[in-house]
Order: sequence, then C-alpha cells, then structure tokens
Amino acid sequence: MKETNVKPANGKLGVLVVGLGAVTSTFMTGVLMARKGLAKPVGSMTQYDKIRVGKGADKKYLKYNEIAPIADLNDIVFGAWDVYPANAYESAINAEVLKEKDINPVKDELEAIKPMKAAFDHNYAKRLDGDNVKDVKDRWDMTEQIREDIRNFKKETGVDRVVVLWAASTEVYVPVDEKIHGTLEALEAAMKADDKEHIAPSMCYAYAALSEGCPFIMGAPNTTVDIPAMWELSEKTGMPIAGKDFKTGQTLVKSGFAPIIGTRCLGLSGWFSTNILGNRDGLVLDEPANFRTKEVSKLSTLESILVPEEQPDLYTDYYHKVRINYYPPRNDNKEGWDNIDIFGWMGYPMQIKINFLCRDSILAAPLCLDLVLLSDLAARAGRHGIQRFLSFFLKSPMHDYTKGEVPVNHLFQQYVMLKNAIREMGGYEADEEID
Repeated sequence: MKETNVKPANGKLGVLVVGLGAVTSTFMTGVLMARKGLAKPVGSMTQYDKIRVGKGADKKYLKYNEIAPIADLNDIVFGAWDVYPANAYESAINAEVLKEKDINPVKDELEAIKPMKAAFDHNYAKRLDGDNVKDVKDRWDMTEQIREDIRNFKKETGVDRVVVLWAASTEVYVPVDEKIHGTLEALEAAMKADDKEHIAPSMCYAYAALSEGCPFIMGAPNTTVDIPAMWELSEKTGMPIAGKDFKTGQTLVKSGFAPIIGTRCLGLSGWFSTNILGNRDGLVLDEPANFRTKEVSKLSTLESILVPEEQPDLYTDYYHKVRINYYPPRNDNKEGWDNIDIFGWMGYPMQIKINFLCRDSILAAPLCLDLVLLSDLAARAGRHGIQRFLSFFLKSPMHDYTKGEVPVNHLFQQYVMLKNAIREMGGYEADEEID
C-alpha cells in the first residue's frame, strides 16, 4: 500500500443501523458468517472487486483493501434501533430471507444485538405498529436522545469509530422547503419548535450522527440528507454523507441497461416498470404517501441517462411509469418487470422484456457493507459533504440541485467515479475520465 494521508483503520468500527428488519438482519448475519469462514460476501465490491492502478509497466489490479486502508470485517461491531423489540436473531428468523441453518452458527452473536428504542413518528410510517419507541418531548429532544444512544454505544463497546446507516422503512414524502431545509440555523429552529411536518425522524438520526462525528448513509428514498441544511452540517462536522435508497433490483437493471439503448443510439418510446414485493418494505410502500417518496427516487434514473436535449430524435417523448404492488405471498422475493418499447432504423418498433426475480435483502446486504466501509474510509480520508462516488450503490444519487447539478445515474460512469475515489484515497492518480 502506498503512503497516503488517510488515517489507518485502527481499532473497532461500530455500525449502528436504523431498522433491524430483513435487510439489516441479513447484512449482520452475512458479515458474522463470513468472519467465521462459513459464508461468502458475494456481491460486495469491497471484498471482491479489483481496480487497475497505474499505467503501462506500473499497471496492476488490486483489491480495494490493497489500495486504501479499509476496515476489516473482524473489526465490525453491530448495534441497531428498531420499533420492534426483537433481537437480530429473532429478526433474521422472522424475516424468512435466510434459512435457519445459515443463521444458527452465529445465533449467540445475533441474540446479543438488541435494538435500542427507535425515534419514531407513526405519521411517517402508518403501517408500522411497534412499541419499542422513545418517549420524546419534541424533535430536538428526539435528536438529543439519539446522540446519547450513540455515545453510550461507543462507551459500552469501546469502538473507535461509528457509521450510522438508515435501513428502515420509507417515510412519507417530505418536499424540500427552502425556508426550513435551506440552512442549518433554520433546520435547528424547526427541530426546537417541534415542526413535525417538515422534520422527519430520519432527519433527527442524520443530525445526531453527524453531530457525534459519524458518517451517515441514507438507504431509503427519504428526503433526509437531500437538503442544504444537512450539507452544511456535514461540512461543519467534517463528516461524509451518502444517499439515497439502496440500488438493489429494478433500478440496478435500469441504470445498467439504459446505457445499452443510449450507447447503441436506439430510440425509446416508453419504459414501464412494475414490482411485486411482500416484506415490511412492501407493506409500508402500500401507503400512497410512502410510495410517493419511492416513486420520485425510482423515476429519476432514466432521465439523466437518456437525455432528450442531447438526442431529440431518440428520447423526446418517452413515457416512463413505475409501480410497486404489495403482495404478501412473495415476502422478500421481489419480482421486477420491465417492459421497454424501443425503436430502431426508420422508426420501426421493438420490445424488450426483463423479468428480474430477485431477493431484495440478498442484494441489499452487500450494499450495506460497502457503503459502511467506504463511508468510514472517506471519513478517515478527510472527505466531507456529499460523497458522489458512492452513487454506484444508490438509486437516487445526491447532488447539489441548488446549483443545477445533474446527478450521474449511468452505472458505468458511476463505477468510474467509484474507482477514481478509491485510487485517490490510496495515493494513486485518479486516471479515468467519465465520458
């Protein structure tokens, strides 16, 4: 490894996850099993991917931890908050994602992960009815209690660093209000005034994490860190933020397949996406106000890959629709259907059908691992504010819309951003261009 000014990954890394449902319990079980050599962390870029560093005679392909000092799986210590009191073992069994035989070898470690009381507002997720919930006076008190949880977790576990990851349900849609979300001062005033309409519980988690010197990752499509006030806080505290919404099934397909249409200069008439999903996520998204949050995140992908202004003949009037249907029999086994109407030579129509029978939590777990390890790396490298290089893992990449910035949704361009950031943090030249 080259000499860099990135601080080494000394000591233990605390991973505090908001939500101890299917995704989180699958993530935790997989890491604990991989540590024992009983499972493979398949799908994780930090564990498998190799990046070229150097050119010509100096060219070599190295794994991420050979380029930059990434925390070891053995150094991770888990904690969580959840509205339900079930421990991580009970949660993993209840989720029915993994077979019992793949959970039992780490049963003792999972049972020890008991969720702290969640900072929760029923109005933001009406379908959830847990009672493991904090008693709070107002939004400011909610934030202070989360901060105390983080401090206690550090004290009790002796971890050196903490990353906070939101893997809980999608909240109802909170439109950005410049008066409240525009500056840190206004945001803090709204929290103290207990403005429940504009301050979602997830914002309290993000504020608490950043204030306690922890990177924060938004794994749902919530507005949480997509506001200038949070960017200001992350700059002030010198902490990285990343979001939003894990890119697991359909959007992964879309961000990888849309470039085929664009690269081949084929036209697009319409793209209809529908999903059936039966887990807790599906239940929450069955509420129209919560689905609205998800819809905004899912719809944003195509428009920055197949751009009408750049190719008016090909992409001017395409119709893009996204649907999610709650269907309990499927549980975590999500089915994504994409029906794509394209046209080619002389405008003749063709169709593409993609049917992705995926397992939501199996795809999300490695994203959780990569986001946590890379956010921790970014913090030690002194990177703060929006971490655009992590957009590879996320559906709706954060960007500074106040300056008219367009997010990069193209999977292979995102991959270049990811590789360049790892190179830089490893002391190598960021030598690939995004074309």
